[in-house]
Amino acid sequence: MKKFFNFLGLSAVLFLTACAKTEMASSQQDAQAKKFDMPKNGLSGLYIYRDGSVFGAALKKDLYVDDKFIGESAPQVFFYKQVKAGDHKISTESEFSNNHLNIKTDSGKNYFIRQYIKMGVFVGGANLEQVSEEKGQAAVQKLKMAKTQ
Repeated sequence: MKKFFNFLGLSAVLFLTACAKTEMASSQQDAQAKKFDMPKNGLSGLYIYRDGSVFGAALKKDLYVDDKFIGESAPQVFFYKQVKAGDHKISTESEFSNNHLNIKTDSGKNYFIRQYIKMGVFVGGANLEQVSEEKGQAAVQKLKMAKTQ
């Protein structure tokens, strides 16, 4: 019986930790990002988003751009970050180690990266895929903007 209550307590702690809120941007920042303005000369815009899925809904996964932490993803959330045009590594925390997506960006353009949750051995993992501007804009319009670290 004691083992059961220990298990129950540990499960509750893990569940509450997983349900911690992602810090959100202001409604003004959200609206501005959804205008999809082209970045200034020498810069590229990165929209990294996670649309909804019942599978893995309670999971939070760290996101990185060029090995710098930008935030913790959640369902129905996007991040926006401007970077210098050129080669970039986008990474997501996964089950055993980070998964990476390498992209080359051009000045004055926006890029859309979708994070998705996949089945894992012990817990859901995550991966990244680049999507078209049309698909990315349509998805981001339905999401809320998180604060970028």
